[in-house]
This record gives sequence, structure tokens and C-alpha cells, in this order.
Amino acid sequence: MHQPPTLSKEERRAALYKAAEHRKLRARFKEEVREGKRNWHEALDSSEVAIRKMRVKELIESLPGFGSVRAIAILDRAGISHSRRVQGLGITQREKLRRELKGR
Repeated sequence: MHQPPTLSKEERRAALYKAAEHRKLRARFKEEVREGKRNWHEALDSSEVAIRKMRVKELIESLPGFGSVRAIAILDRAGISHSRRVQGLGITQREKLRRELKGR
């Protein structure tokens, strides 16, 4: 096993701050999707690293009327792993997801 990198206090503080900012950005994006201000498929083309690193399951769950069970069913039908991140979706998986969520 490799040892994790040794970070100085400043580097650790900066990394924690960056992680917190990414979480806030993802939460804000999901809230905007929930409120209808943004469309879920904007995440597929997002240039924001924080959005691209969001799990697809979380993205689906942010849609109104979608919970964990429904999100998992959609992922299963589309052949997408439950732990897949938005940036890790292939072209075929994106198309299957768009078909599953058509009209949303």
C-alpha cells in the first residue's frame, strides 16, 4: 500500500476549503434542479469539476418525485453502476440515461 501524501497544515486547510466549496456547489446545483431552475442534463456538459464529480444517482435523486429506489431502478435499466460519477458516463450510457429521463 502507498502512503498518502504528507500535507502541510496550509495545504490541508486549502484542500478542506476546496472540498467544502465543491460540496456547496453540488448542493446548489441539485437544489436548482429540484426547483426547476436548471435541467439535469446540464450536468452532463458542465465544465465545473465539482458537478462532473457528482454521482449520477445523486443527480437523479435531485429531480422532483425521484428518490433512492426510483433512481436505482433507472440506473439498473440504463446499465449504469450505482456509484458512477457524471464524468465517468460513456456516450451510450448518456443516451440511455436521456431515454430513461425523457421529458424531465
